[in-house]
Amino acid sequence: MEQVPLLLLNGLSWGMTVFLTAAGLSLVFGILHVLNFAHGGFLMLGAYLSYALGAHLQASSLWIFLAIALACACATGLCGAVVERFVFRRLKGVSEAYSLIATYALLILCQGVVKLIWGIDILSVAPPEELAGAVSWGSFIAPNFILFVIVCGVLVFVVMDFVLHRTGVGKRVQAVAIDPCMANWVGINVNAVLVWTVIAGFALAGFAGALLSVNQSLSPDMGSALIIQAFGALIVGGLGNIRGAFLASIVLGLVTSFGDRLVPDVPGMFFFVALALILLVRPQGLLKGMR
Repeated sequence: MEQVPLLLLNGLSWGMTVFLTAAGLSLVFGILHVLNFAHGGFLMLGAYLSYALGAHLQASSLWIFLAIALACACATGLCGAVVERFVFRRLKGVSEAYSLIATYALLILCQGVVKLIWGIDILSVAPPEELAGAVSWGSFIAPNFILFVIVCGVLVFVVMDFVLHRTGVGKRVQAVAIDPCMANWVGINVNAVLVWTVIAGFALAGFAGALLSVNQSLSPDMGSALIIQAFGALIVGGLGNIRGAFLASIVLGLVTSFGDRLVPDVPGMFFFVALALILLVRPQGLLKGMR
């Protein structure tokens, strides 16, 4: 029983890591209905850009770290505008298989760029001074950075949920996601909504990569590993549903944390077991559609 708080903390940290990865992925799928493998590649680029900027600026402050994360988000957001113009726009009306191939090719391209610029060696990013320690309550010790990741995941969800459900911009995004033809008839600029949603999704990828660069080993395979877990949360939560992705990330994170404690010889097994069982009971996911 004394390990339960630690397992809960680890589960929530893992869940928020997955949600930060899945947030932009869910947003793009909700409006374009494209399973974007390239999301993992641009998350990886965000992490490497954070590493490069941090080394160049010799950053050690939390505020500089957050400023670098925002700069990485802007950079990957601009990349998203290019991808939307020259890739996603050409995928309209074609088979989903072609979309998967195209976005997977973009993931491979991102890996090639990383290998060309930073090489294949595993890199690491030192945490800001404010996040290097730990908070203790009696015998329970919680690393500051794990708490930081949890807080960031919750804040990203709250902001996204507020924008999508409490603002005019969010209502337009949902209208285009549900019925773009009808949205166009009532005066919504569908193309602008599509473009800016893709930019936001890619910006979230870069932002997540920068935030997670501290507790992840940076390698050209980083994006591939995280995107598989994000797809799991996306599917379990209900494709394109931000609230569902958040709930699924927490559930899968807690199941994985407790499962790895019970069966330490097969880490990660319970993630796939939970994924299969949930989909057997609710094949449509925990929640449906972009709501």
